Amino acid sequence: MEEPRIGVYICWCGTNIAKMVDVEYVAEEMKKLQNVVVSRNYKYMCSDPGQDLIIKDIKENNLNRIVVSACSPRIHELTFRKALENAGLNSYLFQMANIREHVSWVHTDRKEATEKAKSLVIAAIKRVGFHESLDKRSVDINPATLIIGGGIAGITAALEIAETGKQIYLIEKNNYLGGNLAFVDLSYPDMSSVHQILDPKIEKVNKHPNIKVFLNTEIDEVFGYVGNFETKINGTAEIEENLKFGNVIVATGLKPFDPSVITEYAYGKFPDVITSIEFEKMLKEGAIKTKYGKAPKNVGIIHCVGSRNNNYNEYCSRTCCASGLKYANQLRDALPDAGIYELYGDMRAFGKGCEELYTETSKKDIVFMMFDQRNDLPKIKTAGAKDNYNMIIKVNEKLSGEKLNIPVDMVILLVGAQAQDNAKDIAHAVGISMCGNSFYIERHPKLDPVATTTDGVYIVGSCQGPKGIIDSVCQARAAVSRILGSIAQGSVQVEVTTAVVNEDICCGCQTCICVCPYTAISFDAEKNVSVVNEVLCKGCGTCGSACPTGAIRCRHFTDLQILSQIEGLMSLELEEV
Repeated sequence: MEEPRIGVYICWCGTNIAKMVDVEYVAEEMKKLQNVVVSRNYKYMCSDPGQDLIIKDIKENNLNRIVVSACSPRIHELTFRKALENAGLNSYLFQMANIREHVSWVHTDRKEATEKAKSLVIAAIKRVGFHESLDKRSVDINPATLIIGGGIAGITAALEIAETGKQIYLIEKNNYLGGNLAFVDLSYPDMSSVHQILDPKIEKVNKHPNIKVFLNTEIDEVFGYVGNFETKINGTAEIEENLKFGNVIVATGLKPFDPSVITEYAYGKFPDVITSIEFEKMLKEGAIKTKYGKAPKNVGIIHCVGSRNNNYNEYCSRTCCASGLKYANQLRDALPDAGIYELYGDMRAFGKGCEELYTETSKKDIVFMMFDQRNDLPKIKTAGAKDNYNMIIKVNEKLSGEKLNIPVDMVILLVGAQAQDNAKDIAHAVGISMCGNSFYIERHPKLDPVATTTDGVYIVGSCQGPKGIIDSVCQARAAVSRILGSIAQGSVQVEVTTAVVNEDICCGCQTCICVCPYTAISFDAEKNVSVVNEVLCKGCGTCGSACPTGAIRCRHFTDLQILSQIEGLMSLELEEV
């Protein structure tokens, strides 16, 4: 291995780092270390001048290793790797130290923060000396795309890609397209007909020559890797077949919460306690009536049913409040003299025009009452036979501090949303992760919100978390742009920091196969050794840590590299390094 000639660059990140870390001092201290040829500090290393500084130093000082101490590698590691490439240096001869999130943002003592930053930079310098050049790899892209889920997000993605002439396989487990939106009457905040939007799209999907729709169909497992996936679908006997495609979009949506588990609301006990889904059906049929066939005189609308409560789901379902406001307007238009009561924990009018909808609704003689969503839910009781209403809502109203009895003859429960029953099966089939609420996890919540850690697999719509029409459509189009971009290139680069097996010391125990989360390892029975599919491998290191003989080595995360980094991190004095 050639003698390391290391360039070190400490970023101010404006004041993000410099306010808590003495970056000039750290840069000067690094000059004392062996193999450090250049050590500088700069206000914004990620800027074009900052990158040009690195490129210039590489060329003028014959640098062959670079360390940048700045923000999270998730944000700018690729930026600096590209700078190395532009200077003619292999991009993997680079190491990044995070002194913003790991130091500046979590410390209040400037001296301690500076010492910690110094240790992290030393650790990066010690490690980068053992980095090896790695060659990039690419695979060809099959231009077909598999879309799982035929709701508004899946339909949007299918049409966008199909219009470019590419093949789409659209998988839907139900016998209809449209998802939950197929049962909605009007959209908020503009109160426009959902079916005027949805029906033409469904018709276009069904007639499009580049879209093949599979209803009543599910997938068992997706095999392969980005650009070259395949699956066997299970539906009726005559559509059962193998499909091949280059990318996957998961758009499986969410399901309504079942309110029968909340005893306070007596759903299933009182027939005029209905869910928002059932009320939408009533609206589509054009008649708002109680079980007795009469128009209700008093209607209660209860928010956050199954949401924002640790006994059920702690998260907000996002669309419930605006739906409640929509219902209040529809009720007022249909029943001008009815009493309408909105009972809410917190009013959260998400989205463009929804806060305005809240304001306008409050002017229409709608009574808004607040309750303790987490600890004191309203209770629905039966009314006496002499009353001209069927039920009473008992609520401890927070704003007035009074205990109220609200007479109603219909209650609409704004049920929240939760993950589909088969969410785990889909996650396993396509190789993606789930959070504790069984929503699918994106690669990065801000910087990469539709991609996943499995290259070529994207998540869109409310399978990622509750969201409305606009956000679902936006995510679908974002995923489409990523997929069409990769198809246009014809090939895609795949990760090279993968595991590799030393066949000379592999004992054939297959422990690595059992622990690999990406099913990237198989067994060669003839050689009695494990074999890594480097396209499927994500370099997570699970196999390397589990291997009893040390036969698996993870490129770019070798034992020597990691141990040298630890050695540098544990150095108490600069002179000891």
